[in-house]
Amino acid sequence: MATEITMPKLGLTMKVGRIGKWLKKEGDLVKKGEAIAEVLTDKITNVLEAAVEGVLLRIAAPVGTQLPVGGVMGYIGAAGESVPDAVGPAPAAEAAKPAAPVSAPGPVPGSSEKRPRATPVARKLAEQHGVDLSRLVGTGPNGSIVREDVEKALVQGIPAPSAPAEPEVLEVMPYAGLRQVIGENMLRSWLEVPKVDHHASVDMTELLAARRAINEGLPEGERVSVTDLLVLLVARALEKKRIFNSLMEPDGIKIYRNVHMGIAIALENALVVPVVRDANKKRLREISAEIKDLAARARENRLTEMDFIGGTFTLTNLGGYRSTEHFTPIINPPQAAILGIGRTRDMPAAVDGEVRIRPMMALSLSHDHRIVDGAPAAEFLGILMRMIEAPYRALY
Repeated sequence: MATEITMPKLGLTMKVGRIGKWLKKEGDLVKKGEAIAEVLTDKITNVLEAAVEGVLLRIAAPVGTQLPVGGVMGYIGAAGESVPDAVGPAPAAEAAKPAAPVSAPGPVPGSSEKRPRATPVARKLAEQHGVDLSRLVGTGPNGSIVREDVEKALVQGIPAPSAPAEPEVLEVMPYAGLRQVIGENMLRSWLEVPKVDHHASVDMTELLAARRAINEGLPEGERVSVTDLLVLLVARALEKKRIFNSLMEPDGIKIYRNVHMGIAIALENALVVPVVRDANKKRLREISAEIKDLAARARENRLTEMDFIGGTFTLTNLGGYRSTEHFTPIINPPQAAILGIGRTRDMPAAVDGEVRIRPMMALSLSHDHRIVDGAPAAEFLGILMRMIEAPYRALY
């Protein structure tokens, strides 16, 4: 009897998965333990291995199909063995059929569209012979098209309009797999969460000096980054304004004591957000080592479901690209807020009544207005800015 290939449960919170890629074709021989498909959750890509040896008799769920845990993906069995014709459950939402193309309407008679200047005789002659006056150069007074211009065009012939050049397509990147999962989650956040953004610039002089002092004498692999420092400071600020360390759950807004900080990590074609747990209870060196480990495993696609569970706040840092200042990060539901970090650049600032050049970093705080209002958000941002500008008490 053929063996069903079913959607595995890859984490404690997983309810559905999506087929990202089939690594075998129908009719291929497969060995037990051999990779046969890639399964996408809302967080990571997982390789599914064959539970038995045999022939891949049928792929019941094509690429892109979303299935509940336990849903039938396909069948493995002996060559020629019959299997059910029914396919697995249909995707959660059918793709909308593209609307029929609608032709753009032509100019409305009597509209204000500019008409070529022409004498009545020239216009009548052009209408009789189908001459497009907009393609002629008038030789009459003030550039008007006269009879002779139309007659000349009829004798010489009017060149046909050249077709516009088609843009050259470099490549077509499929909107599928992890890219599609990320896109759908971001769209859901944008449509469902009433987001408010707060932007500020903060003086990084003291924080950068503290980083230099901490890293002095340390080997390259152990030095702390600006992100490491910010994770610690944001965790400390969240202890003082706990409403931002909360989740919008079906049974209410849950405010958490422990800060589980999601760290946005950009990969080549995706964005993942693993979690540093208990960031408010860890020392800087512990946070730094954990972030380095998460980033390395993310690049090697070795993160597990457990690395993503339980985040209560997210930090995303684009400062390293040295191009983006303030932006509007999208909240990671059901979290209350996300903090975006932009580039740091030297700017004039008022210090003790004098204008001085200071390294100013851009901050962008986005929060769910259902959970928290604007005034507490401004207060939280102020708390964080004071910590960044005078970091020693918070760091030690």
